[in-house]
Amino acid sequence: MGKLTILAAFSFLMFFSNQSFSQDGKALFQANCASCHAINKQLTGPALAGVEDRWPNKADLYAWIKNNQAFLKTGNKYANDLLKQYNNTAMNVFTNLEDKDIDAILAYIKSVPATPAPTGGPTPPGGPIPSDSDNTLLFGILTLILAIVAFVLLQVNANLKKLADDKEGVPSVEPVPVWRNKLYIMFATLVLFTIGGYYTVMGAIGLGRSQNYEPTQPIFYSHKVHAGVNQISCLYCHGGAQESKHANIPSVNVCMNCHLAINEYKGDPLYTAEGEEVNGTNEIKKLYKYAGYEEGKSWDATKAKPIEWTRVHNLPDHVYFNHSQHIMVGKVQCQTCHGEITKMDEVKQFAELSMGWCINCHRESKVQFADNGFYSIYEKYHENIKNGTMDSVTVENIGGTECQKCHY
Repeated sequence: MGKLTILAAFSFLMFFSNQSFSQDGKALFQANCASCHAINKQLTGPALAGVEDRWPNKADLYAWIKNNQAFLKTGNKYANDLLKQYNNTAMNVFTNLEDKDIDAILAYIKSVPATPAPTGGPTPPGGPIPSDSDNTLLFGILTLILAIVAFVLLQVNANLKKLADDKEGVPSVEPVPVWRNKLYIMFATLVLFTIGGYYTVMGAIGLGRSQNYEPTQPIFYSHKVHAGVNQISCLYCHGGAQESKHANIPSVNVCMNCHLAINEYKGDPLYTAEGEEVNGTNEIKKLYKYAGYEEGKSWDATKAKPIEWTRVHNLPDHVYFNHSQHIMVGKVQCQTCHGEITKMDEVKQFAELSMGWCINCHRESKVQFADNGFYSIYEKYHENIKNGTMDSVTVENIGGTECQKCHY
C-alpha cells in the first residue's frame, strides 16, 4: 500500500513538474525571444522552428544566444552568414540565461507544432488559426487515470489479503472504510492542497495582467492598412511618444487630414477577430459622423467630437513609464512592446507588461552609448568600453532596475 501511494504521489508530482517546465519555457520565450522571433514564421529574426538542427553543435548555440557579439569574434561562418542575412542587425545579448533556461526555451519551441502548408483552400478570415500546443488537459486526464488505477490496485490488494487470511484461518480485521482511512485522507488533503496552492499562486501572479486583450472599438481602425500597407509612421498619429510621457491618441482632426480626400476603402477585405467581414467605407462614414462632416460640404472642425476609443494598454497607477525616454533616448522600436502592429487589424495587448517582463528587458537591452550625449556623464563606462573591459552597456548598468526608476 505504501509503495502504491508513493507511486501515485510521484506521478502527480511529475505531472506538475513537467507542466511547470513547459510553462517556464513558454514564459522565457515570451520574455526574451517573442519581440523579434516567432516559431513558425520570420519576423525581425529568423523563425525558430528547427533551430537546433541548423547549428553544428549545441555549445555554439548556447554561446550565440548568451553573447552573440563575443561569439561572432570566433569567426564562426554560420553565425556571420546569419548576421549578413539579416542586414547586420545584431541580436540582444542574454548573459542572464543559464543553459537550463535555454533548454526550457528550446523544449517549448519543439512542443509547438509546425504550421501546416496551405492545401489550396481559402485562408480563414484574419489569417490561419494558430494551433494550441497546451497539453495540460491531456496530462491532467492521464494523472487522474493513474490515480484511479492506484486506488483500484489498493482495493484489490486489500481484498486479496483478506481472502488469503480467511483461507489460512488468520483472524481478519474489518477494513477501515475509505472515508475514515487516515492514509487516504492525508493523501487527498495533500493533493487538494497542492492543486489549490498552484492555482491560487498562478491566479495571484496573473492579477491585473491583460495580455491578448483585444476590445471592440467604436470604429474599426486597421493598423495593418494604415501603418503596414500605407506605411504611415507611428509618430504621425502618436506624436507624443517622442515628446512626452504619453503616446497620446490622435484627435479627429488628424484623421480628417487624410480622410477629407479618402472617403472610400478600396483595399483588401477586412475581418474582425471573429472572422466577420468589415465594410471599410462604412467605417469611414462613422469617422465623418464623429467629425461632424457632410460629404460635398465644407467641414466645420468645431462640430467634431472625440472618438471614445477603448484603452488597450494600461499600467497600474504606481508605475511610471515614459514613452519619449524609450523612443528618443533608448531607441526602442514600437514593435518591442506592441508586437507586429503593422500586421494587426484590431489591436491587442501583445506583451504581458508585468514587472518581470520590464526588468528582463532592462537587463538585456543594450544602450546606444556611442555618440549619444544623454549618456556623456557615464565617464567610467565610456572608459571601460575604450579599454575593452566592457563590450556594451545595458539599461541595468545605468540604474534601470532600481525601484525608484519606475515606481513613485
